[in-house]
Parts: sequence; C-alpha cells; structure tokens
Amino acid sequence: MASKSNTPLNPLAFFAKVGCGRSILKLKKNGILFSQGDTPDAVFYIEAGTVKLSVVSEQGKRGVVAILGGGSFVGEGCLAGQPVRMATASAEEMCTIVRIEKSAMLGMLQEDATFSALFAAYVLSRNIRVEEDLVDHLFNSSEKRLARVLLSMAQLGRESQPETLRLGQETLAEMIGTTRSRTSFFLNKFRRSGFIDYNRGAMQVRSSLLKVLQRDS
Repeated sequence: MASKSNTPLNPLAFFAKVGCGRSILKLKKNGILFSQGDTPDAVFYIEAGTVKLSVVSEQGKRGVVAILGGGSFVGEGCLAGQPVRMATASAEEMCTIVRIEKSAMLGMLQEDATFSALFAAYVLSRNIRVEEDLVDHLFNSSEKRLARVLLSMAQLGRESQPETLRLGQETLAEMIGTTRSRTSFFLNKFRRSGFIDYNRGAMQVRSSLLKVLQRDS
C-alpha cells in the first residue's frame, strides 16, 4: 500500500525523448493530480514527493488505496483502456511530477524495449504489493495492518537511514480500514513499547516494530 519504486533504471532519461508529450508539474500539498471519475489521458511519474490515492464510495465512505513515493508511476490504468479514474490522486506534500500523454507513453513502450522492460517490472512489482495488501486486510488485525504500513513506508532494511514519516492519523486510519481513535491507540501503544518515536505528526519507525507482525493473532 505504501511504497517507493526500486526500478533499476532512471525513467527520466527516457522521458527526455518524449518532447511535446511530456510536461513537468509542481503540486502543492493537498493539490489534486486527478480526481475519481475523470477521463484518463496521461500517465504520471513521481519525481519527488508523496502522492495519496484515495476513493469515495457512493455512500460517502472514504478509503486510502495507496501512498506512492518518488520513483513511482500513477495513473497507468489508462494504458489498458480504463474508462475513468478509479481513485483521486492528491499530494501529501510538495511534489514534482512528470506528466506523459497516453499516446506518448504507448509510443515509448512500443519503440523502446529497455523502457518497456523497466515499466513491466514496475507494474509486476506493484501487482505483488496489491496482493499483499489484500491478504493483509483479509487476515490481519488492525494493529498488524498499521505496523505493516509503517514498516513499508519507512523502507526499513532498504536504506541506511529510514525516513521521517509525516502522515496524519486520519490518513493512516483510512489506509488500514479503522477509526482514527483506534489508530491513535495503536500509535501510542507502539510508542510506549519503543517501536516508534512519534511527536506532532513526525514519526521515526524502528526495526523492532517487526515484533508486532511476528506475534500470533
């Protein structure tokens, strides 16, 4: 649900070849990249910043589908004929985003085998994460789901220094499918146990939080 891309090549080098089919967007915090129900006409690459994908049901129930960081693609459903955007993409912080028109993106995929392989690897990796998220929601408790989201976003084990997370409790609650008060309860529990440092919305996640995932349900 929360991720950064581990793609081995830099897509920006390929985007430089697109010409008029590419543009750079600067999105302020809470700015909307696209909205649920919009007609898809482009793919976006997050160069810097964090983007939230959220959905609203006909009954008004809200949920967070994913939090995507730098190095991630978003809106790629248009390449497979998606008729409308299934979610709203908004900036969690100041973002720099590359917009590639649908026709330009399809042209790159058809003409450049290296870029096509890079993009295919990203899509496959994203599908794996979606399956993991589904299993997580079906079988794990809210406490374990929150621990998994925090560990994933902190990228523990992949970077020498895990980043500071700045996500509100309401967003975290929507990500794991529970209430804000319940999320606050678990965050305070994690802090008391020494698994996280949490103060005024800024959070550092420690590897010891893995103990929550290793517990029997």
